[in-house]
Amino acid sequence: MSGKLFAGALIVISVIAGIAMYYLQVYAYYDEVQATGTNDVVLTALASGQAEPILYEDFRAIDSDSSPIRYRACFTTPMSQAMMTETYEMYEGAAPLVAPGWFDCFDAKEVGAALESGKALAFMGQENHRYGIDRIVAVMDDGRGFVWHQINHCGEVVFDGQPTPADCPTPPEGE
Repeated sequence: MSGKLFAGALIVISVIAGIAMYYLQVYAYYDEVQATGTNDVVLTALASGQAEPILYEDFRAIDSDSSPIRYRACFTTPMSQAMMTETYEMYEGAAPLVAPGWFDCFDAKEVGAALESGKALAFMGQENHRYGIDRIVAVMDDGRGFVWHQINHCGEVVFDGQPTPADCPTPPEGE
């Protein structure tokens, strides 16, 4: 009888731990980002190489202190893709990261498919927003936009414990 009781307790504890881990991963560490209304969406200008705010509305974003790549945002813009490609730096190799299911405006599969088909274009939002992490902005042909953080080549190497590549800035202390 004590074996059944022990097995039952083990199963109950396992279920509780599983639910807790799921909650912590999907809900607990995310916070809504309060929009400033003026510089929440920036793109790197071709002319200056500096990140500049663009026109946007309907901005929603989430972030987490637990990881530098948990940032996700959605917005709309009246700016055309044609004008944006002439003004802002394109980004090769954009790979949108999955957002929690409850943040329903950001669908990484849809954005990824649109990037592959050419219905969306990826731009450099801000290089090294945080060391080794770039802020990427994708804009669909219908004006919907998406923002996420992506590890750049400097971050991949340095975060793996390797020496900083020659073409990368020196990482700040503690990175």
